[in-house]
Amino acid sequence: MKKLLFIASLIVACEEETALEQALAEVEQEIEDCAGVAGGDAVSDIDRNCYSTIQIGEQLWMAENLRVTHFNNGDEITYPSDEDWGSNDEGQYGIYDNDSTNADIYGNLYNWAVVNDIRGICPEEFYVPTDEKFMQLEIALGMIEQDAERTNWRGSDEGDMLKIIGTSHWNYSLNSEATNESGFTALPGGFRVDNLGFYSGISSFGYYWTASEDSESTNNAWRRNLSYDRSDIYRTSCHKKMGYSIRCLKD
Repeated sequence: MKKLLFIASLIVACEEETALEQALAEVEQEIEDCAGVAGGDAVSDIDRNCYSTIQIGEQLWMAENLRVTHFNNGDEITYPSDEDWGSNDEGQYGIYDNDSTNADIYGNLYNWAVVNDIRGICPEEFYVPTDEKFMQLEIALGMIEQDAERTNWRGSDEGDMLKIIGTSHWNYSLNSEATNESGFTALPGGFRVDNLGFYSGISSFGYYWTASEDSESTNNAWRRNLSYDRSDIYRTSCHKKMGYSIRCLKD
């Protein structure tokens, strides 16, 4: 009899636990994300900028370039003049041609000191992806592992699978091969030159920092870039003072 009562109590406990899990799942479905979508996956940064996200393989990526201007503890990220741009130690960001409409569309351009700062810049539970995490993305899109580990231009059409469709942003007819099949929606935000501070490459190139330092040159860190006239993806390391776009990732 005691054994039967014990089994019965276990069944009741399991049923109650299942009911609780279902109730919690229903609550989560009703909660609106920052875009006002119930049960949505959009995320916001400390400045309350809202970003759409996209699941690619086992990774959840932001589908927009980062626009945050504060670290996660509330400290401001430095916005220097052209003359003061370029630091290995101080986190800095710029807006292409100092035009706020460019930030709204293409996001900000950050030096690598921002990436490496312990105060953090990504939305909660998100982080700047390492070189290896970018490789996982590329392999999920079909690039073979041996190519992913190489430098310079690699793969075949993985870049086209990342780029937003059309020429409204990539302003060249050669971008007609872009499919954005992944939903990553890569934009040509250009870059900011390390010691000179000027901007270049908007509508032609998209550059993305990784969180990985180059072990052979501590002044450099790994990056990816896409081009208006290429379907593949470029991997190299570059000086940390450069200003590039950032995408955040959640495992």
